[in-house]
Amino acid sequence: MRLRSLGVALVATAALVTLPAPMTATAADTPLSQGRTATSSSAENASTPSGNAVDGNTATRWSSAASDDQWLQVDLGATASVTRVVLDWEAAYGKDYKIQLSQDGSTWTDAKTVTGGDGGTDTLDVSGQGRYVRMQGVHRATPWGYSLWEFQVFGTTGGTAPGGACDTANAAQGRPASASSVENAGTPAAAAFDGDAGTRWSSQAADPQWLRVDLGAVRDLCGVDLNWEAAHAKDFRIEASSDGQNWQTLKSVTGATGGKVSYEVGGSGRYVRVYGTARATGYGYSLWEVAVHTGTTGTPPVEGGGDLGPNVIVVDPSTPNLQQRFDQVFAQQESSQFGSGRYQFLLKPGTYNGINAQLGFYTSLSGLGLNPDDTQINGDVTVDAGWFNGNATQNFWRSAENLAITPSNGTDRWAVAQAAPFRRIHVKGGLNLAPNGYGWASGGYIADSKIDGTVGPYSQQQWYTRDSSVGGWTNGVWNMTFTGVEGAPAGNFETGPYTTLDTTPVSREKPFLYLDGNEYKVRVPAKRTGARGVSWPANAGGTSLPLSQFYVVKPGATAATINAALDQGLNLLFTPGVYHIDRTIEVDRANTVVLGLGLATIIPDGGVDAMHVADVDGVRLAGFLIDAGPVNSATLLRIGTPGGSADHAANPTTMQDVFIRVGGAGPGRATDSVVVESDDVVIDHTWIWRADHGEGVGWETNRADYGLRVNGDDVLATGLFVEHFNKYDVYWSGERGRTIFFQNEKAYDAPNEAAITHDGIVGYAAYKVADSVNVHDAVALGSYCNYTSDPTIVQHHGFQVPVKSGVRMRNLQVISLGGKGQYRHVVNDTGAATSGTDTVPSKVVQFP
Repeated sequence: MRLRSLGVALVATAALVTLPAPMTATAADTPLSQGRTATSSSAENASTPSGNAVDGNTATRWSSAASDDQWLQVDLGATASVTRVVLDWEAAYGKDYKIQLSQDGSTWTDAKTVTGGDGGTDTLDVSGQGRYVRMQGVHRATPWGYSLWEFQVFGTTGGTAPGGACDTANAAQGRPASASSVENAGTPAAAAFDGDAGTRWSSQAADPQWLRVDLGAVRDLCGVDLNWEAAHAKDFRIEASSDGQNWQTLKSVTGATGGKVSYEVGGSGRYVRVYGTARATGYGYSLWEVAVHTGTTGTPPVEGGGDLGPNVIVVDPSTPNLQQRFDQVFAQQESSQFGSGRYQFLLKPGTYNGINAQLGFYTSLSGLGLNPDDTQINGDVTVDAGWFNGNATQNFWRSAENLAITPSNGTDRWAVAQAAPFRRIHVKGGLNLAPNGYGWASGGYIADSKIDGTVGPYSQQQWYTRDSSVGGWTNGVWNMTFTGVEGAPAGNFETGPYTTLDTTPVSREKPFLYLDGNEYKVRVPAKRTGARGVSWPANAGGTSLPLSQFYVVKPGATAATINAALDQGLNLLFTPGVYHIDRTIEVDRANTVVLGLGLATIIPDGGVDAMHVADVDGVRLAGFLIDAGPVNSATLLRIGTPGGSADHAANPTTMQDVFIRVGGAGPGRATDSVVVESDDVVIDHTWIWRADHGEGVGWETNRADYGLRVNGDDVLATGLFVEHFNKYDVYWSGERGRTIFFQNEKAYDAPNEAAITHDGIVGYAAYKVADSVNVHDAVALGSYCNYTSDPTIVQHHGFQVPVKSGVRMRNLQVISLGGKGQYRHVVNDTGAATSGTDTVPSKVVQFP
């Protein structure tokens, strides 16, 4: 818009200048940054995104908003020794700016400071190491933003370290291979990596074509040997990638003559590709053999698989003193709400008689069969509240999964609150969700489960059940929500607690560990649309990953090792423990699984973000807790990159049983707890909690402004629990968002109305849809206030949304808990005020 017209004016006043035709940068000296993931503080519009500055095309550009203090950064994918940075400025350039380096994308070091820049092309010699490189603007030279045709970073990454050697062995032999095409069935891709010079790969007769091999892990690369058949390439590139999507050129060759030829290369990658751009003959490309040589630097790769560590207790029906083992862990964990103990019981398939597995804090119980009925407990799996005088409202952080229970007295007891999922369970009887004595309870979540008898929530204030089957459901308090549940009660929200939807629009069950014979595997279930009822025993469409494809993370592991494992292409299995990290965990590869056992807990130190997920397909995050550290983190968990717009509808990233805590175990601070930038993400059961009790709790002591911010489009949340944040608990600015079931309490410790007044409104809405949003759909939402620091606070509303035909809110309620503060309205200016000390809902069935 504004810079395109400025560019036209410049051409008009300098008509005698011949502008070079737009062209892609040559691959002879390809930057480390080319094709990598780029992000920025802002983009002027959708046609000038961050990625344009690293695409190698001088006809596309990034441009920022028209203000100072704007930045553009690129993720090189691995730590590099950076030697040179080239900035090709558009007419709107930076007068003063810095080039900065970072290992984690959070803590930055100045590598070069430029003052009084005059635009054009700036070639800067720098020295330093980092995975991330940033142009940090200080002052603009024009009234417009900053604008770069290209941002190029040069240096070295990977390769053979000094004193190392290039291994003569062929790391590619026998590895999985693929190609853009094959001439016929007799010339497959694998034939170029079988060690047999009498077999070959050949492609179709067209340009371009490629052949690639998966080395199984990221390796340092130092040499590639090619043995061409008569149909060889004239021009081609040798490329490497850590994820199979973003490619770095290791060698560019023009005018090649075929035959046997060897090339020295420097770089790293899991995938190596020969990319032909021009053939030497009228036939396709054909290679007898490709050999890949890797560096021997003395740093061994991170190995997958291995044992599951000391806090995973694997048992079978013959394990001696099994009841005693359950009882010992329960005695330690029953009231250890903020302790450091973490435990996972894994039950091998079989029948367990006379067992009562009582589950305390940070204790998980799972069967190791492929189906729940493979592991049968003739007894009980029990959560009760004796430790808290019959009050179950603090029975957090525990889980049961993938087994069958025949209760000893016909009904199992599962009296939990938030962050206590009940998944893939077959209860051959009834299920009681209340504590003994029917004291207070504030849970919970059931998914993919079958309860043959009746479920009795009794004192449970709210509950969400998804894709399950129940023999019956009796009573409820405020918000009982069902989607895709066979046997669910009919909806009656106008007069009662029930919201019932026949199906769940999109769901995919949580990954789980199981035994295939004697081998551990992780089952990754497939996506379902319009689901109803349990996913088992068919388990259709999923995949199974051997444990050897996982880095089994144990207490003491460092973030550097965790990231190295991810860079090698490994998934992560966090064993029970508490993990302090000094840099952000970077999940950059599509379809990566990050699975926790026993509520494994990640604590970011020094103010780093805990975890970033790239804007890629199909990442599965499941079964862990992120606990904010005492130094403020900008964001604890970020899914996607700012400005990302890739379509992930066919294979969305999922966040399941991932819990966030700010304070409680000690002082913790975070500006944003979870930020979703990617499109199509599915959030399936989370509790994002700024602590209202425990240690390090106070309005500023454990400050956290936002619980969940959704910037991506087409994001679905099923089972969303978010509580007590200083500002908005949920702020949704992505289009076409959907929420099914939301539970919230406003921050107890707001000191007075002035502290939470903004834009002339008293109190931040629990759930705000941004004014810019045109389409949003949310159902079964509840917000409760308990302003214990100042009970006179009257919050204007629980929910705030733009009044548009595409924004639909259904089955909303607000409640004052015992008169500790009040709501004036339910949503915007609609809905009756709450009623004194009566603790009864004020409802709106539909808005607008």
